[in-house]
Amino acid sequence: MEQELQNAQPSEERLELNEDTIGQLWSKTYNTNGKPDWSHIYAYYHDDIVFQDTIQRIEGKQEFMALCERLTARCKELKMELGTIFGKGNEFMFDWTMTMMFNKFPSTPIYGCTKLVLHPDGRIISQRDYYDLWGDIFNGIPWFKKPYRKFMHKKFG
Repeated sequence: MEQELQNAQPSEERLELNEDTIGQLWSKTYNTNGKPDWSHIYAYYHDDIVFQDTIQRIEGKQEFMALCERLTARCKELKMELGTIFGKGNEFMFDWTMTMMFNKFPSTPIYGCTKLVLHPDGRIISQRDYYDLWGDIFNGIPWFKKPYRKFMHKKFG
């Protein structure tokens, strides 16, 4: 543990992550005109970050940055509204509504939440995003929404 702290990057370059700074940083990321910009938050991620969501698991900061760039390239525009942010110890959670606008498809709001776990050096070592990707996307397809929801209700209650 002491060795990890000695090898950590200096914290003077970053603000301490808490409910307020997470809200400020993430709002700045997505609420620009058009494409999101993650460049200002990359310093907050540990080199050994593990990111996981509904469709993928990414290990390492370079892979995480590449994931962010791929998402930016796929979307014409991407916005996020943050909800409640709360934390305890080295863990934080927040809910959000992300709206993705693609070139050929209508805007698609996706509702989810994110859990961040901080390394002892203050950087994010784990990020887990939770959301219902297919349910939210299918809700935006008028002719498919009703049969999909009927199927889900029949099979899963």
